[in-house]
Amino acid sequence: MSTNGKRPTRGSKSDLGSQAFNRLAATCLVLFALIWLVPFAWALITSLRPNDEITSAPTRPWSSNFSFDAYGRAWDANPIGWWYLNSFIISTLAVIFVVVVCSMIAFALAHLHFRGKKVILAVILAGIMLPTEALVLPQFMEFRALHLLGTYWALVLPAVAAPVAVFVFHSFLKGVPEELIDAARLDGAGWWRIYSQVCMPLVRPAVSAVAILTFISTWNAFLWPLLVLTQTKSQTIPVWLSSLIGGSAIQYAETMASSVLGILPLFAVFLLLQRQIVQGVAQTGIK
Repeated sequence: MSTNGKRPTRGSKSDLGSQAFNRLAATCLVLFALIWLVPFAWALITSLRPNDEITSAPTRPWSSNFSFDAYGRAWDANPIGWWYLNSFIISTLAVIFVVVVCSMIAFALAHLHFRGKKVILAVILAGIMLPTEALVLPQFMEFRALHLLGTYWALVLPAVAAPVAVFVFHSFLKGVPEELIDAARLDGAGWWRIYSQVCMPLVRPAVSAVAILTFISTWNAFLWPLLVLTQTKSQTIPVWLSSLIGGSAIQYAETMASSVLGILPLFAVFLLLQRQIVQGVAQTGIK
């Protein structure tokens, strides 16, 4: 008995499954993009509308009187330049210290041989499960005893303890062949030269990913800067944004304009360096 139709082959089934998965992934990507973009678009539109229109019709997404007046008022009423400078200095210092310290720790755990190495690595990785809020009180008492409250170091030094950065660098450095390390040792290179001139150039994606993610997380930090930065000019962008909603009469246009001003530097960093972020995170997962 003959059949006119062809039975689907295994290859066609796999192609259909691949197409279905791609469509599902694209749908999820669009949904998550909308979850992020809709609040940002709403803040941008609201910042361009007059306050009386926002009060009378807060959910209306259009206006006949769009203007940038709220941005000028927000900039003139607050020392935003100082807060931008504070956030930039703190985030930059945190990036430098995290990259140097965490990469050196990961290099020692990956290529040096000493007792208790696995225990130390396990303790460091266990720090990922420790919530940041649990460390607020002991850290505050420690920095108060060291007379560092109200300084940049009170924000930079806690950021250096980054177990995720150690994990990322360790994953990359474990991929460096031991033969390459042994060859450098035979040529007379010391451990510092092997670290700086042999291994670090090979893990540039990890350096980029850790640097960018550290910059973003430090820039967005709120609770710890709120506790340790007491003077107005020493505050950061997130702490300043929280003070805008404390008054009795909220100026919605100025508040949204300030929020847009606070997110623009991070938005620019991500747009310029998104390839390095994706490459570093993806290669960490592969390893």
